[in-house]
Amino acid sequence: MPLDQIDIEMDGRRGVQEKEMTFLEHLEELRMHIIRALTVVVLLMIVAFIFHDWVFDNVIFGPTHPDFLSYRAFCRLSHVLGLGDAMCMTPPQFDKIAVGFGEPFIISIKASFVLGLIAAFPYVFYEIWSFVRPGLYEVEARATRGVVWICSALFLLGAAFGYFVIAPFAINFLMGYTIPGVENTPTLSSFINYMIMFTAPAGLIFELPVVVYFLAKVGLVTAEGMRQYRRHAIVGILVLAAILTPPDVVTQFLIGVPLYVLYELSIFVVMRVERKEALREQEEMRALEQVEQKVKP
Repeated sequence: MPLDQIDIEMDGRRGVQEKEMTFLEHLEELRMHIIRALTVVVLLMIVAFIFHDWVFDNVIFGPTHPDFLSYRAFCRLSHVLGLGDAMCMTPPQFDKIAVGFGEPFIISIKASFVLGLIAAFPYVFYEIWSFVRPGLYEVEARATRGVVWICSALFLLGAAFGYFVIAPFAINFLMGYTIPGVENTPTLSSFINYMIMFTAPAGLIFELPVVVYFLAKVGLVTAEGMRQYRRHAIVGILVLAAILTPPDVVTQFLIGVPLYVLYELSIFVVMRVERKEALREQEEMRALEQVEQKVKP
């Protein structure tokens, strides 16, 4: 049912037309956004489940194959950098077991849902933003133009980084680490959980520039402050890289460099926000001075 719309007058920053809705109408609109987002996720989940044989063999178990794209790329990069075979590696061969009753089926459902959610992230974020955007001021809406594309691209880039970079190194280290007298045979469930941990958090970490942008808009972060605490940030990045990856210097370097680049990019984003805010304040001051001059006798 169409909602009533009324014209309202604000301080010039709101749009000319806005939706005036009750609390229950807001909940109803939120419910529709959630239903549409879940519908797309479930559809992609069904597709992944139907082709689960191909998905598991080529996508989920991909980093366990010796001919995986990342292994060939790392080895080629190692030779280009003059490191010889330092970054060349072959994943250890290991079996994955399912110990629970119906575990393969449950894990297939879980993996399909996660893949569907990652693939549908741009649309899911679009639905969330469609609910949030009408409550913004017009100037805020203009400032956040393109945020859906930016956030979606950063998330997918981060997930791809976790899949193609973090996962291969982590699998080689974790499966190569042995204890005498103990045979390392991971369960299917633990393998899937680790693959999710390698990819989804990386996608969220890559949203750092967007998070910093909004923190800068509300004045909680400044470019000068980020420069001042750059050394602390580097230490934090190294700690985070050590948590996300095995204790290997090369791996931590491969993880830490993109994170540091994101930090420097965030400083650039904050600088742009500060410049725009300064220009806006100057314009408001000039407008106020013109008004004062007009009202003077």
